[in-house]
Formats: sequence, C-alpha cells, structure tokens
Amino acid sequence: MKINRKEFLQFTAMAGAAAVVPAWLRASAPAGMLVGMQLYCVRDDMKKDPAGTLQALAGMGYKHVEHANYVDGKFYGYSPAEFKKILNGLGISMPSGHTVLRPDHWDANAKDFTAVWKKTVEDAAFMGQQYVISPSIDMNVRTSYDALMRQLEYFNRSGELCKKHGMLFGYHNHDFEFSEQHNGKSLYDIILSETDPGLVMQQLDTGNLWNGGANAMEVVKKYPGRFKSLHVKDAVLRKDDNKHYESTVLGKGVANIKDILTVVSKQKSKPQLIIEQEAYQGVAPLECMRQNMQVMKEWGYV
Repeated sequence: MKINRKEFLQFTAMAGAAAVVPAWLRASAPAGMLVGMQLYCVRDDMKKDPAGTLQALAGMGYKHVEHANYVDGKFYGYSPAEFKKILNGLGISMPSGHTVLRPDHWDANAKDFTAVWKKTVEDAAFMGQQYVISPSIDMNVRTSYDALMRQLEYFNRSGELCKKHGMLFGYHNHDFEFSEQHNGKSLYDIILSETDPGLVMQQLDTGNLWNGGANAMEVVKKYPGRFKSLHVKDAVLRKDDNKHYESTVLGKGVANIKDILTVVSKQKSKPQLIIEQEAYQGVAPLECMRQNMQVMKEWGYV
C-alpha cells in the first residue's frame, strides 16, 4: 500500500517537531506514566482505513499506540517508512508492538534467528519501539515442558538481539498461562522464572487472565516491579454463557482496574499503560476508545 501525494502532504505538514523527537519523550501522564492503546481494539477500522482511524484516535487524545499487524515487512499494509511518516504527522509514537515469535524463527542448524525475525527486530527499532512483544505461545509448544523451555531460551536470545538495537523483547499473557501447569507450577510462574528480566520484559494483561482463574491485583503484588507494561483491560461476564469473561469499557467490569493502577503508579519502575478492549457490548469500537480515554482522564492518568 502506498501513500498518495495528498496523504503525504497532509501528514508531513503536521509532523514538525514530532518527526524529530519521539512523542514518548515529549509527553507523559501526571503520574509519570505513558498511556496508549493497542490498535487491535479497532482492528476492523484499521483494516478499512488505517490512516483515517489513526487520525480519529489522535483527535481523541491518543499519543501512543501499540501495533498488532506486522505482516511481510509492513505495518497495516504500509512500509515502515510510510507508516512512520503517518504516525509522526499525527504526533503519535509507537513504543511497542505485538509480533509472535514462533519456533520456526530460530534456525537450529545456524544456531541463530532467521532473516525474517532479524528484519522484524530491525523494523521495530526503525519505528522507535522500546519493546518487541510476543503475544502468545503455540499450544504444541506449551504442552511439552521441554519445548516450552526451548521457547523461553529463544525469548532470552531474542532479548539479546533486541538489546543490540536498544530495545527489550517481551511477552504478553492470555489466560492459559495461569490455568496450565508443569510439575505443579503455572506456566506464568515458569515464564517469569526462566526469562531474564534484563532482556525480556513482561506485559501483564489485566483482563485476559480472568478466564484462567487469576486476579491481576494478586499477580501485580506477587511480582512487584516486574511489569514494564500493562494491557489495561477490564473484564465482564459474557451474556451468552455467563461463565467466561470478555473485555469492556474501563471501570465497567470486575477487574478493579483503578485500584491496580494506583498500586503500580506508586512503584519506582512505572509501567506503560496500554488500553485494550476486544469486545464492545454493541457499541462501536472507536466510541469505546473515546470512552476509555475519557475514563483515563477522569482517573488522572492523561
């Protein structure tokens, strides 16, 4: 996908100083915490009109986003250079992004990462990311203890690769990490014990873990200072089965988000706060994002 002349002129005209200094260095919440959003929240809008959707989000006050679409060397269909121009033109930074680190990204014969994964890391660095985050572990890997240990070693090695580019590798949880075990220990405890904090950061999703029987407040207290990023996500019971949880607008669920933010905001190492909502209870996703931003403003984080 190419930016036409009109788009190029529009975005570059607005860039100004934003193209020189990353937004995450220029703006911060009163509590000293970066507040952004995961673009998966508006995945359908991003698929139809990435530039227009980003412009709408900027108009709501979002200054930081996290991507969830890096495919064949492109972000949402744009080359890294093109996508960076769009973000800069809107005064938006992208401090992190989600790309799954698969076992086939490691070349066992060469004992090194494949060119595909190296390019992934290089493009993340070009975009100004701080974190390259893998958002899951394949079921065939996590059901085998030995395969899981190999995967976590790839995580540490990816952390070494990212560190060469001034970044950290990271992991983002879902729910299985808390409900599945090896040798009487949850996968999440194994992941945190077997990854080097200096190389592999953790992004705690405060909503996903509910379906795994966990509570984010308890996890935050168990591992103080271990999380460099939170997916700020509330949870509410699904109406169709009344047993499983889905995400909702902040403050409307059971995840005690406000209390969790109060705890982490008092820690010496304050995590980035990345808003995420994947289910909408009949409300348009962009409207949910507007409401979430308003909640964060009311709570004093924006």
